[in-house]
Amino acid sequence: MSYKKRDKFVITGGKKLDGELDIQTSKNATLPIMSACLLSKDAVCIKSCPDILDVENMIKILKKLGAKVYRVLDDLIIDGSQIKDVCIDYNLCKTMRSSIFLLGSILARFKSICITMPGGCNIGKRPIDIHIDAFKRLGVKVIEMNDFIFFNASKAKAGKIHLKIPSVGATENIVQFASILKGKTVIYNAACEPEVVDLCNFLIKMGANIKGAGTKKITIIGVENLKGVEYRPIQDRIVLGTLLIATAICGGIIRLKASNINQIEKLIEILSRMGCQINIKNDIITLAREGPLKSISTVSTGYYPDFPTDLQSMLLVLSCVVDGSTQINERIFENRFLIVKELKKMGAKIKIVDKHKVIIDGVKTLTASKLKALDLRGGASLVLAGLVAKGTTIIDNVHFIDRGYCYFEKMLTSLGADIKRI
Repeated sequence: MSYKKRDKFVITGGKKLDGELDIQTSKNATLPIMSACLLSKDAVCIKSCPDILDVENMIKILKKLGAKVYRVLDDLIIDGSQIKDVCIDYNLCKTMRSSIFLLGSILARFKSICITMPGGCNIGKRPIDIHIDAFKRLGVKVIEMNDFIFFNASKAKAGKIHLKIPSVGATENIVQFASILKGKTVIYNAACEPEVVDLCNFLIKMGANIKGAGTKKITIIGVENLKGVEYRPIQDRIVLGTLLIATAICGGIIRLKASNINQIEKLIEILSRMGCQINIKNDIITLAREGPLKSISTVSTGYYPDFPTDLQSMLLVLSCVVDGSTQINERIFENRFLIVKELKKMGAKIKIVDKHKVIIDGVKTLTASKLKALDLRGGASLVLAGLVAKGTTIIDNVHFIDRGYCYFEKMLTSLGADIKRI
């Protein structure tokens, strides 16, 4: 990806969406799998690896550590056999929160690691204390000094971990760490997200002994070695949901190919209740929206299988242009409503009740404006608002969107949208 930080999107709204797309590979599945590749001394091939900014930054981190990483067409080859450095580059770590996934794999293989507090989107507190507490329970020594954290696993032992919340990142880190740790490790209150299951399936293919992925209890019996494999991560349920909501906003009909449509059942239920016509056959989901949609009274985000927080801001935009009032409860992050200020520039009627609740009264139209993306999902949501607004919308900071959407403007242009990158 050669896009620049100063790039903007210019969108002329009012076009209906129509067409077919094959959904890209999941960002949130690919990044922890990239980390888990380091658990083997063999080369690993990730099939259909998405060309997105977060993957590019993770590649930079891996190369800085000493791994050999290169692309062959759409596939990514990772060879971590020559890694010697176990201190993640400060500046690269600050570019993305997903660098935290490297904690489990490097600590498992090399017994020590130094990290800084990871960066990422400004959507609220995402402390790593859950990760730290989980590692401590397995006998890992942790020293915090200024902005750095040192981990030493030379005396680590398998055991039982009860997570205080079903943290996806903590679950994925412990699964990686325990995969080659002698003995049986059990994670209680584990995250059930599809991306966690995908990581476990990848590790199992490498030779790991993992049971219970997708449930609240995951059991890992450590093995001595993991082998190199070829693996294709799941498709991106958030990109799938984004395009469905975009069509619900703009009108039209789209057909999307994805093998994991069942992972967005909550969204499909909501869009159907609002008046979209949805048909699912095999791996194809078709959504049509012809007439006006009606609001639904309340939507609350939650841990899987509840409505995903990563689709909340897109649903917020949809709620701005349907008839009636909608209350959205954000139960995961406290800064997911950063886009409200931007949407109000476009004429949206939104009341922030508190940092976890907004009430939206639908309006007939939004008006184009100059906007600024402040995070990945919020930025994508502003694009959806621009697609339906009257006039020409300009969105700055699209590098946030590039973190998770593979050539988003090309994706939308192929469906009939009028959007250009400058």
